[in-house]
Amino acid sequence: MAPVLKPDADREHPVVAWAGILAILAAILLIAWAGVAVHGTADLEAALSDDTSRAASTPHTPPPEPERSRREQELEEAVAAGRWAGGFSP
Repeated sequence: MAPVLKPDADREHPVVAWAGILAILAAILLIAWAGVAVHGTADLEAALSDDTSRAASTPHTPPPEPERSRREQELEEAVAAGRWAGGFSP
């Protein structure tokens, strides 16, 4: 008679698999708890209780960019092209 907890030859032990799943869940919960402990919940409460009708009526407009010389524009375009060529998005 084969033992109940004996895994197949090509599989991991079921106890190890469940221990890994529980460890991942515990890590997720600890990270979430640490975020609340460090930063608090004031920003979440403010975001959830904020008046959304006021926010919808005043759209956000970004500040105007400062004037740049032609050389600075060319340099920025070259850096952006290099990032795309290297696989990094600007």
